[in-house]
Amino acid sequence: MSLLVVGSVALDSLETPFGRREEILGGSASYFATCAGFFGPTRVVAVVGEDFPEEHVSFLASRGADLAGLVRLPGRTFRWKGRYEFDLNTAQTLETQLNVLADFRPVLPPAWRSTDFVFLGNIDPDLQLSVLDQVTAPRFVACDTMNFWIDSKRESLLRTLKRVDLLFVNDAEARQLAGEHSVVKAARTILGYGPKAVVVKRGEYGSLFFSGDEVFAASAFPIPDVFDPTGAGDSFAGGFMGYVARYGSVEPAVLRRAIVVGSVVASFAVEQFSLDRLRTLTASEIMARYAEARRLATFEALEPELFAPGR
Repeated sequence: MSLLVVGSVALDSLETPFGRREEILGGSASYFATCAGFFGPTRVVAVVGEDFPEEHVSFLASRGADLAGLVRLPGRTFRWKGRYEFDLNTAQTLETQLNVLADFRPVLPPAWRSTDFVFLGNIDPDLQLSVLDQVTAPRFVACDTMNFWIDSKRESLLRTLKRVDLLFVNDAEARQLAGEHSVVKAARTILGYGPKAVVVKRGEYGSLFFSGDEVFAASAFPIPDVFDPTGAGDSFAGGFMGYVARYGSVEPAVLRRAIVVGSVVASFAVEQFSLDRLRTLTASEIMARYAEARRLATFEALEPELFAPGR
């Protein structure tokens, strides 16, 4: 099954309590395609400037990214600069330079318009809609968004949500979008906007999946060292969508496994700066950590005879 991502390819500069890095590979499409690449090739639609290092292009291609949709334009590549405090939960944006991304208008190569599985990265909802207008009959469409678009492009975002199957949001974004304090109520409200399913990402506390009357809770894999949370959500989505596209099914049991796969892949991504840990990650490591995550979530049934009499 074919998989496509539309998003950003960027050069990031960031600071965490564990160090500082300048102009390293970033962007939603970069993380997504690299993680999805463990399961199969990913078609990438994005834009970079003439200053984008060729070594990054070679790396993405080596991880299974089909870069026929990566456009290189005159000008500078999109740049983001941020800082994380000690708890690493929230990035403080210090500077954003849209550069060539400011005029980005995604155009799918003709052969890609029949793509089966589509992921709309965290870009302007109007651009997300333009991509949906170009694909013919996708089997499954997922999208991401953020607080900026929820606040500034709400109507466009709601139009997008009517046309997607699944929305990825974090808990704060879910509350903002739905106007509900409870994440559970917020997810139910969002389902009323159109998507068939919602995944609420909760960082180190895991994720929640809502679809119809179904709810699934997955814990985040406990890792001792988090160096750089940048791209964790896109890595999660990449693992999720890569597995689903490879399996070729969107049955509930498959989506449940995909959530754990996404969580496991994202747990590796945050262990080093940028995509560095993903450069050496192997399928056997993913399999081993998935098995461990499954073991950690297994527990026995409660014995009713242990309750006090009359209770």
